[in-house]
Amino acid sequence: MGDVLVLNSGSSSIKFALFGADLSKRTSGSAVEIGGASSLVLNGTRQDVSLPDHIAALEAIFRSLEEAGVDLVNLAAAAHRVVHGGRNLRAPCLVTPDIADEIGRCSPLAPLHNPHNLAAIRAVAELAPNLPQCVSFDTAFHASNPDVARRYAIPDSAVEDGLQRYGFHGISYESLVLKLPELSANVLPDKILAMHLGNGASLCAIGNGRSVATTMGYSPLEGLTMGTRSGSIDANVVLKLVADHGLQRTSEILNKESGLLGLGGESDMRKLHQMGTTKSEFAIDHFCYWAVRHAGSMIAAMGGLDAIVFTGGIGENDAVVRRKILEGLAWLGIDLDPNANASGASKLHTPSSKKMVWIVPAEEEEMIARSAQAIMEEH
Repeated sequence: MGDVLVLNSGSSSIKFALFGADLSKRTSGSAVEIGGASSLVLNGTRQDVSLPDHIAALEAIFRSLEEAGVDLVNLAAAAHRVVHGGRNLRAPCLVTPDIADEIGRCSPLAPLHNPHNLAAIRAVAELAPNLPQCVSFDTAFHASNPDVARRYAIPDSAVEDGLQRYGFHGISYESLVLKLPELSANVLPDKILAMHLGNGASLCAIGNGRSVATTMGYSPLEGLTMGTRSGSIDANVVLKLVADHGLQRTSEILNKESGLLGLGGESDMRKLHQMGTTKSEFAIDHFCYWAVRHAGSMIAAMGGLDAIVFTGGIGENDAVVRRKILEGLAWLGIDLDPNANASGASKLHTPSSKKMVWIVPAEEEEMIARSAQAIMEEH
């Protein structure tokens, strides 16, 4: 099995990482500000270079890898993160013309992501037509949610248009399920409350290794208070905002100007801690309060709890947020080890705790590479 090149393409950037057959990360970087004042970063070294579009960016990435001694001919595959798989793409798969077309049909469900994911797939096909390509979907892990969890209480005609709960951060949660037994040196707990906390944040109820429920819905806007997203909100508030400001402006308010930014004036949790103002403290408390509120829902969906697992930038690094959330869930019999929490140790619970608490680093790129390896071995 050769190396796997993992690509994560956005509107103005492409992040990449090269994984060896043993899933060790050999090199990584990004092409940023595509179409503007662009540059290429490889292993921390930045070089200003003209990147007018995604094809030019991928050409520059391929060229930089070759200059670094990577033989692209011997790659096992290029593996892409695709945000939305819709109702039909429910597992990682090999890219075929039909799969590419289906990713395109899902673009209305993720208009800020899928078109750019697909642009990278087509650019690789143009630049390296013999290189197999695989895709992993952020929504796929939640395909195991029961219909009663996915369905909004709206007419059938709206559901037929694709309006249902899909959930996101699925690649992160799938990686967590794989990594927790290795980290804990024990079997996977039956009922896990997984918390992916970052600028985008969600919870997932994981029963017997499968997603049972999750907080994000039709889009990543639903659920927890986030960096710039409002999280769950009364639909009539949305309708009032549309009436007052119009559709486009309302989208900007809810997706880019709300959440921690709207409450505290900053979207970055670290900056909110540093500010120490009444508003910044309220924003942090709001984030933690709604994580606790939604945690109750996830625990109910599983019918109990064995372990809580934190992941994502905030989940892995913010001891204050972890402590506040776990204090809100102390009624479950959680006994937090304050020293372990302060140091960011993997195991956060004391021996007397009735529930386990862990930190598992988010390793989405490695999960994408792992899935691509499995696909290529199968084919």
